[in-house]
Parts: sequence; C-alpha cells; structure tokens
Amino acid sequence: MEHTHEEHHADMSKKLIWKVFFYLLAITCLEFFIALALVYHGPLEKGPLVNFIYIVLTLVKAYYIVAYFMHLKFEKMGFIVSTLIVFVFIIYFIILLLTEGSYLSIHLNHVFG
Repeated sequence: MEHTHEEHHADMSKKLIWKVFFYLLAITCLEFFIALALVYHGPLEKGPLVNFIYIVLTLVKAYYIVAYFMHLKFEKMGFIVSTLIVFVFIIYFIILLLTEGSYLSIHLNHVFG
C-alpha cells in the first residue's frame, strides 16, 4: 500500500503548526529570560551551568524545527537514522578538529615560538 502525499502529511494541521510555533516561542522567551533576568541582572553567573541550559534548550528547539517544519518526524525510520548518523559524525569531527587544533597550537608555539 502506498500513501499519497496528502496522507503522508495529514498530521500537519494548522493547529499543530501553531502549537509547535508557540512551543518554540516559549523556549525562546525562556532563553531570553535566563539571559536577561537571571544572568545579567540576577543570581546566575555565566559558566558551564548556563551554557548547558542554553545547549539543552537549543537542542529542543532544533528537534521541533527538524521534526515538524522539515517533516522529518513523518519520514521512514531508515532515513531518520541515516541522517542522525551523519549529524553525529559531523559533531564528532568538529570536536576532533578543535582538540587537535588546540594541541597543535600549544605544541607548535614551543617549537617555533
């Protein structure tokens, strides 16, 4: 049985789109509240905890954008897994490049500096 394009995206109603929009708006407002009220004028200081909170909130926003607005939630599992594997490798290579770059920077300054 093949599904038509209309059946495939039947779950994306206007109500769901607005619901996801307001989730994203609420998360963005929470990020601004943390940045302006809690960090800039309040009890929290910039540091690993605040960075971790921002990263988690950003990943939640990225999930909603990719899942609903890019329609990845409605794709087949094989496509989702292959996309996630590529994303994980890209993040892994970025971390490796940053690690190696800092290593080379430290050790090459001793040799040539």
